[in-house]
Amino acid sequence: MSRSAPALPPWLAHALRTQRGPVPWSAVVRGALAAGPLLAGAVLLGRPTLGVAAAIGAMLAGINDRPGSRRASVGRIGTPALAGAAGLAVGTSAGDHAPAVLLTLLLTGLGLVAGGISALGPVGSSIGTQLLVGAAVGAGMPLPEPGWQRALAFLAGAGWLLVLRLALPTPGSLAGDFRFDGERDAVAGVYEAIAALLGAAGSKAATVRRAALTAALDQAQDALAGPRLRRYASSAAERRLHAQYAAALPLAEAATALAWAGEPVPARACEGPRRLAAAVRDGTRAGRLPAPSRTAPALRALDDALLRAAAAFDRAEGGDLHGRRRSRAAPVRTLLGVRGREYGMRVALCFGVSAAIAQALHHARWYGQHEHWYWLPATAVFLVKPDLGPLASRVLCRAAGTVLGALLFAGFAAVLPRPEGLIALVAVSGALIPVATRHFAAQTAVVTVLVLALVMVGGEPEVSAVRIGETLLACAVVLVVGHLPMPGQRGDGIRARLAEAGAAAHAYLAHVLGGTGDRATRWALRREAYRTLAEARTAIALASAELPPLARHTDGTDEIAALLEELVDTVTACAVHLDDTGRIGPRHTERLAGLQDELARRRDRVGLRLPEPLGVARGTVGARARPAPRPGRDGETAVRPAPDRDGVVR
Repeated sequence: MSRSAPALPPWLAHALRTQRGPVPWSAVVRGALAAGPLLAGAVLLGRPTLGVAAAIGAMLAGINDRPGSRRASVGRIGTPALAGAAGLAVGTSAGDHAPAVLLTLLLTGLGLVAGGISALGPVGSSIGTQLLVGAAVGAGMPLPEPGWQRALAFLAGAGWLLVLRLALPTPGSLAGDFRFDGERDAVAGVYEAIAALLGAAGSKAATVRRAALTAALDQAQDALAGPRLRRYASSAAERRLHAQYAAALPLAEAATALAWAGEPVPARACEGPRRLAAAVRDGTRAGRLPAPSRTAPALRALDDALLRAAAAFDRAEGGDLHGRRRSRAAPVRTLLGVRGREYGMRVALCFGVSAAIAQALHHARWYGQHEHWYWLPATAVFLVKPDLGPLASRVLCRAAGTVLGALLFAGFAAVLPRPEGLIALVAVSGALIPVATRHFAAQTAVVTVLVLALVMVGGEPEVSAVRIGETLLACAVVLVVGHLPMPGQRGDGIRARLAEAGAAAHAYLAHVLGGTGDRATRWALRREAYRTLAEARTAIALASAELPPLARHTDGTDEIAALLEELVDTVTACAVHLDDTGRIGPRHTERLAGLQDELARRRDRVGLRLPEPLGVARGTVGARARPAPRPGRDGETAVRPAPDRDGVVR
């Protein structure tokens, strides 16, 4: 009898986990054309230090150059770059004029603000990171140029990579308008996720496939809702993509209801969404779609949604994205709320302590005449980011990546000609960043090589050993601060996210039980419920993979998130059943009541505030009638046509 190998602790398993996927060749090309050529141009003009600032901006922009739409990349790359330039200008001015104690206090206060901003989401996290990295580099990397020139050079570097992102077509994007290749991929991914969920109905994989559908819808919604000069889509290609996304929402609703029922779906039902996905990618019409059987309310809803999708694909008149409708005060509440305060205080303490230690070592000249002390606080900024993984995993990956990168650079620096060889090394490292982002240790190694090459071109001596020592010191600081007690209860940020998800699920349930028949509002509420739950689930997964002293503070939250997800799935099944019959079935009623009772019992165990359960009465809900006749392909309302002999609906 063989013994199974002992399971790795969660924090170590996370550190060894690597993301997989195809090589993003377009991002690799952009990385090669960004930092290296900028640095080469600055060296040729006799301004290598400005080239260093520009290359740092391009490097940080390259880290944020993720798959997605071009429009979304403007906010994802451009907004953090503005924050980084502001941090660079402020840090340079403070480093030139403020004494050590005042400078430390200023950087600590900046850490408090940046940490609060990081609680707003992925873009907010990038804004906070670049703000603090810019401030650390500005204060701790003495360069001859004034702060405003360095900030402009930083912006120019990030702006150059953004121009490359907007202007260069990606491989395979020439089938349609290449400006919207990211949007096409995202919308096609929604239809593929719907087909996968239908194929998994009745199996254990249905829960995972439903979560994948939520992620695909979130990605498509973000890709289509990026910043714009006009309020509405301004081109036929974009309006078509909006219509195709809107047509996917009732399909996703029907697929979720079928998965909730727990019964297998005929393979024929999966073929329609797959053909729609291919039509999105190829920029063609939907064509003939297989007609699924109509033996159950959810199957009838799927059939109706396929017919509407075919009509929407043909007309391409645009559609509502049913995005998040939040007030302008919502970001302020998040920044000043539990999540913003909790993360802001931890970032401020880590950044401030690291800056104080770095300045003390700098003034004590523990490494001779070396004047660049930015590495330690800049390292602490990346280490304190929870979206990069559990704390212990981040520390382990950062230490291993820095040691590897510093040793590699020491070998390169000994043999490469200067500055030509170092500039080539910067270009190669920039090209590797999009691939290295799949693992924090690999990303750290590549960035270490790139930054050490940059600062050597700018006049700094080879200091690989010093950088290893500073990185290990930053790891120790963040480990200690990460385990210190803070004002408030540990895990309050997780509970705040769960409370948001619970409120969104409650609003969705109340709307469906109200029986208004307003599908647009229903889809918007459903999207918000699933999105907030996905965000809470991600935060819980990271927190549960921490070391035991930290992970225990979130015990029980994962079970509540699972109950909330099942509640939203059940509400979706209720909505589909109501559309078909005007009533809630006994199975739906019993499940809704049971889930609400279970949530009420569990919420007090973890100190969570959730809305009070809603009563669910059997029978008719509201004054609901049978749905109106379905639109035909030409926009008329007509009785559904009979299928051809092969079961295909025209």
